[in-house]
Amino acid sequence: MSTRRTIVIGGGVVGAASAYFLAKSGRDVVLIDKTEFGAACSHANCGYVSPSHVLPLAQPGVLLPSLLSMLKPNSPFSIRFRFSPALWRWLTRFALRCRSGPMMKSAAAIHALLQSSRQLYSQIIADEQMDCEFEERGLLFVYKDRHEFDDFAHVNELVSREFNVFAAPYAGESLNELEPALKPGLAGGWLFSGDAHLRPDRLMTAWRQVLERMGVEIRENCEFLQFAKSGKSATAAETSTGTIDAEDFLIAAGAWTPFLNQQIGCKIPIQPGKGYSITMPRPAICPKYPMLLEQHHVGVTPWESGYRLGSTMEFAGYDNSIREKRLSLLKHGAEVYLKNPHVEPIVEKWCGWRPMTPDSTPFIDRSPRLGNVYVAAGHNMLGLSMSPGTGKLVAELMNDETPHLDAERYSLSRKI
Repeated sequence: MSTRRTIVIGGGVVGAASAYFLAKSGRDVVLIDKTEFGAACSHANCGYVSPSHVLPLAQPGVLLPSLLSMLKPNSPFSIRFRFSPALWRWLTRFALRCRSGPMMKSAAAIHALLQSSRQLYSQIIADEQMDCEFEERGLLFVYKDRHEFDDFAHVNELVSREFNVFAAPYAGESLNELEPALKPGLAGGWLFSGDAHLRPDRLMTAWRQVLERMGVEIRENCEFLQFAKSGKSATAAETSTGTIDAEDFLIAAGAWTPFLNQQIGCKIPIQPGKGYSITMPRPAICPKYPMLLEQHHVGVTPWESGYRLGSTMEFAGYDNSIREKRLSLLKHGAEVYLKNPHVEPIVEKWCGWRPMTPDSTPFIDRSPRLGNVYVAAGHNMLGLSMSPGTGKLVAELMNDETPHLDAERYSLSRKI
């Protein structure tokens, strides 16, 4: 047990989970955020806890279809072309990883973190009595066309064989028996029964209650500026509201992490991948299962308190404007599959920046420049799914304990 004062920079789900495990180890934790706790990408995502998402985005055969899809006006994937050397370096690294070997190497790292987090969620939510509408119901991948449904069998066979993650197929009418909210005539779906889902904003409210009960100090509207240093150690965090002394520091700043590269001492290849969501009341015929409408790249999440459509991927830099055209893609995609795809009134329109890495794997490591500064960032679209395992690993590394995962897989110095 350590009483060392530790500052966590970033009040998203990764920062919250890390603060939890650090405080649980006996540390005096201060969590700071430039805006509000839980207000950024952790606020209104689809809320999936998804060990099914074991494969990285960079896979053999994805480049040409992705490029061709960008030519369509209704494509869920888009790049706003502009002068950005960092973006083009990122895209080049991504392209070079679209091979079987790099894909499986990334998948092993992703799988380990997802499995750890899935188990920890069930344990923490029960132990801490967190009210976040957590349901262990699974995640349904739905396909409109038969050939796409059949092709997923190859993916299912791969992840079943290599990672013991598997889905059950439901073709034709059996899909409607499983999920009556879907329209008849769809090809089928694959149910990953090991997945779960929750309501992200309520998770963050629950995290805050737990952290404050543990004695964690949360400072909002407190922007990190730079470290005060002595030799190869940081001695304090200089912020917009003053200087905070501490013995150890964690940067969990999500998509904002590259702005701190000089402080960290290396160039972290993270690009903001903009996602959107629409939140509304439950429709009259509401899905029982959270689902991914795979061919239209739309996520559907039902809760007792509401209903959400989300997804799309837009590489537009740090643009926080909400484009109605992108929201329309979510509605139009849902209309293809669901009997009651969306309802009025719209409770919230939202966008957030996912911290995307070329290999879909986060960085969880010590700074090469400052020995008492750590980084936990780059969780792509799986920050919520990976956060408890990340937080536990961060605490183990800071406390010089044997890590429960192979930390080398998340090293800042790994080759991408």
